[in-house]
Amino acid sequence: MQANDVRALKSAAIPTIAVGLVAVVVAALLAGGAGALGAAIAVAVVAVFFTLGLAAVTWAGRVSPQMMMLAAVLGYLVKVVLLMVLLSSFADATAFSPRAFGWSVIVCTLVWTIGEVRAFLKLKMLYVDPDTQVPGQGAPR
Repeated sequence: MQANDVRALKSAAIPTIAVGLVAVVVAALLAGGAGALGAAIAVAVVAVFFTLGLAAVTWAGRVSPQMMMLAAVLGYLVKVVLLMVLLSSFADATAFSPRAFGWSVIVCTLVWTIGEVRAFLKLKMLYVDPDTQVPGQGAPR
């Protein structure tokens, strides 16, 4: 991972873990141990899914911009489908609170997404290479 990608990961992961810990405490107060377990599982699921997604986009970015976009879109689709499958398969769980799991997934996903957007907006990346020579145009001025 490049330094920019590590910064984006930290900008998203740290707030998500902090909010996740708050979600675990709130779920414990509202639903007891089962709620805390559901919220903790949700935090772990979001952290793993989104870290793997960022790693895939980073790897694809080294291949080409088109691959990066494809990886981002497919990664988003896979995450949404897997989260839907997990939410539906855990609907009748008795070991932990499915409601705490669902709400924690939603909150942590929003926090992660906001953290990533904020990190990428703060990057000082050039959109064009100022030293590029255009064929037939001569040297840059």
